[in-house]
Amino acid sequence: MDQIAIKAEERTELGTGAVRRLRRTGLIPGAVNRMKGGTLLVKLSAHDFMLAMRGRTSKQLLVSLEVNGSTIPALMREVQNDVIGGTPIHVDFGEVSLTEKVRVTVPVVLTGEPVGVKIGGGILEQVLRKVDVDCLPGDIVEKFTVDVSSMNLSDTLFVRDLKLGGAYTVATRGEVPVAVIKAPDGEAEAAAGAAAPEVINKGKKEEAPAPAGEKK
Repeated sequence: MDQIAIKAEERTELGTGAVRRLRRTGLIPGAVNRMKGGTLLVKLSAHDFMLAMRGRTSKQLLVSLEVNGSTIPALMREVQNDVIGGTPIHVDFGEVSLTEKVRVTVPVVLTGEPVGVKIGGGILEQVLRKVDVDCLPGDIVEKFTVDVSSMNLSDTLFVRDLKLGGAYTVATRGEVPVAVIKAPDGEAEAAAGAAAPEVINKGKKEEAPAPAGEKK
């Protein structure tokens, strides 16, 4: 993933009122957690920020913050949006080293039509939609695309089966299922019925009631 260049200024405005005034002037307040400790308060252009984020779906992007003449490599950790308008109102960054691995959560997107669906009439169910990986900041991707075309009926794709490349160390447990091809509902019900044990009534057979007026 390419670094996104974002210009920012150090922020001295504090308090709810001051932050609201910043937003009214087209600025977004933000904070950068520094690697050596402490937090740098910043402000950035809302227009420029939204322009840089256009078309990007990941919430963990590598950015290059230009603050007061210096460049800070950082991960965009969280963006708070206005509940009504949906516009960004605060951004949190975390400074990183480009030579040290970080742990990020990356969406998993399935592609292809499984054999078990196309031929077997099964149903593809995605169980896990995100995976945790350790990698260098420069290797962060917005998503992992996984081809499930070869999956047959009743197959399960586990985290340990994912082929993500040598740049990534998967932190999610390997036995966690990612996707499964389920049998059609009719076949599943038939299989369940066939497997159900027959119930045998060993009790005393219930006698039919005697006709009225007849003595037993």
